[in-house]
Amino acid sequence: MGLTVRARITALYGLLFVVGGLVLVLVVYLLVKVNLVSQVATAVSAALPVNDDAVTRTIPTDIAAVSQDIAVVSQNTVLTKLIIVSVVSLVVLAVLAVAVGWWISGRVLRPLHRISATAQRLSSENLHERIALGGPPDELTELAETFNDMLDRLADAFESQRRFIANASHELRTPLSIQRALVQIGLSEKDFDKVSIVREQLLAANRRSERLIDGLLVLARSDRGLENREPVALHEVVAHELAAAPVGALEVRTSLDDCWVLGDPVLISQLVSNLVGNAVRHNVDGGQIRVHTHARTGLLISNTGPEVDAARLPELFEPFRRGAERTRGAEGSGLGLSIVRSIVRAHGGAVHAYPRRGGGLEVSVTLPTAVPALS
Repeated sequence: MGLTVRARITALYGLLFVVGGLVLVLVVYLLVKVNLVSQVATAVSAALPVNDDAVTRTIPTDIAAVSQDIAVVSQNTVLTKLIIVSVVSLVVLAVLAVAVGWWISGRVLRPLHRISATAQRLSSENLHERIALGGPPDELTELAETFNDMLDRLADAFESQRRFIANASHELRTPLSIQRALVQIGLSEKDFDKVSIVREQLLAANRRSERLIDGLLVLARSDRGLENREPVALHEVVAHELAAAPVGALEVRTSLDDCWVLGDPVLISQLVSNLVGNAVRHNVDGGQIRVHTHARTGLLISNTGPEVDAARLPELFEPFRRGAERTRGAEGSGLGLSIVRSIVRAHGGAVHAYPRRGGGLEVSVTLPTAVPALS
């Protein structure tokens, strides 16, 4: 195992201190060495007697040599003493600097240990734990806040996964229970007409299971991301899905401007199909569906229908949710808008839902634009 961050910080701090100290000792040594000889010689010369008949001092030859020797010896003595004192002082201060650096780095890195300890304790059962760092805002508190935000997203994802598994189990179990009951009844019936009714009910339950499984497969495929991206004429896809939808007596108003997007044609077709299907399924008798495509704003689809609480709009994008209640009807799989959201995210787009005044829902979808493909 390599050195810890604390050890590396301490080593770097101590090394920089020692290098700086050595540079300082070298500079002082050179300055003293350059000036000491001349200063000592000058001091010795100043102590010699002055000739009364001359302005200048008279320095005998033997005295001048002695003063030079004194200066050299003094220099060596002072420099040796300077080196010894400097090195000893540097060693003592370096030890103190390393100790202080170790203590300071420990205090600075203590929040990281708390973050690491919290991360090691976390599991899907205790994602509610958070890191509460005191002190002024700095890089470490920002890291802790980012970590807490990530935990919030993970907790939401795990909770969404739990709900999905529970609801999927319920939705898959319900048609199987119905089919088992119908089979038991059908086997005991001898009346052909009643057997025919049971058969149709079995087929309806089977179709519901098939729609649910298809929806789960599309959801899983879109969650994996895109393998194929190509220009798609969104306005043509919308026109095709509207023509195939069982709108019945509903009034459909369209404004389909050219709108080219970049993505997977199959998933985009599924996206539009789900939006149109929701608009038809959750409408009222004699209601309306409005569909608009535009190169800049993307796809906008709205429908009349029951009142939708704005506070519960996020639930519409959860699997097996229809407004505030779970989907229990036989027509829908309860995956419509959750599939839409997953497909839009896979394409790097955005989807928003708004309650309509008077009831119903309005959904807008924006996807990455593309250059129109050549015919």
